[in-house]
Amino acid sequence: MKNLISAENLISKIQSGEPVVLLDCRFNLMDRGYGALAYRRGHIIGAHLIDVDKDLSAPITEHGGFNPLADPEILSKKLEKMGIDNDSYIVTYDEGDLNGASKLMYQLMYMGIKNVDVLDGGLPAFIKAGGTLVTEIPAEDYTDKKIVLDLDEDMMVDMEYVKKRLYSPDTIIIDSRSNERYQGIVEPAYKKAGHIPSAKNYFFNDILNSDFSNGSYKDIEFLKDHFKDLIDTDKEIILSCGSGIAACVNGLALKQLGVPHKIYPGSFSDWISYDENEIMTGEE
Repeated sequence: MKNLISAENLISKIQSGEPVVLLDCRFNLMDRGYGALAYRRGHIIGAHLIDVDKDLSAPITEHGGFNPLADPEILSKKLEKMGIDNDSYIVTYDEGDLNGASKLMYQLMYMGIKNVDVLDGGLPAFIKAGGTLVTEIPAEDYTDKKIVLDLDEDMMVDMEYVKKRLYSPDTIIIDSRSNERYQGIVEPAYKKAGHIPSAKNYFFNDILNSDFSNGSYKDIEFLKDHFKDLIDTDKEIILSCGSGIAACVNGLALKQLGVPHKIYPGSFSDWISYDENEIMTGEE
């Protein structure tokens, strides 16, 4: 599995004392304080909290979307205090839906921190495998760690990049939100509804198990069938969603299939911040 670790494997590493930095990034789009509260109630021993809104997102401005990419300089300083450098082995986790965990993985890899895995199945799988949670909060007082930023600009694209590729025969733009949001039937988060022109709908939740204790993703054969039109294509694939989070769930799945792709961090919430940008509704 690419950038995924099983609960059993993680527990084995923890018990054997292997060096691993655990980052808890549980997240709820409709309850912005949820992650910090859940962390205080219980987390994997030694895990540090990464708040998706406060740590993993830059401040919201006119453009850039609802969860802009975190400032690499600011985030790196926080990570250094947790004992992280470029050579650290990091495992990110959430409650199995992979929203926070995969978003954090992509942010770290973008910054040049490449040795990152996501806990498959999140906390439900960890607990099922015999893992226990603690409430003790680890110190963040390291002074000897240094992250050398090496931004991988090829991983991410901005609005202008996407706009130049609308309806391009060489590009596939993916919208990872629910079909109702994609069609513009409902929109619980933003002032405008619909999708980026020419985008195809691949709802991230369709590839997840209903019981995360058995692993986050459905089996590899399901993923191959679900993404069959994206496999072995020479077209550029750009992943989007509402604010660049759910896109990473589809992205991590595509990694399992060896499918190259880019992330549009601002996604629909950035796209609609430009009044001149066209918005489509219904099916493409």
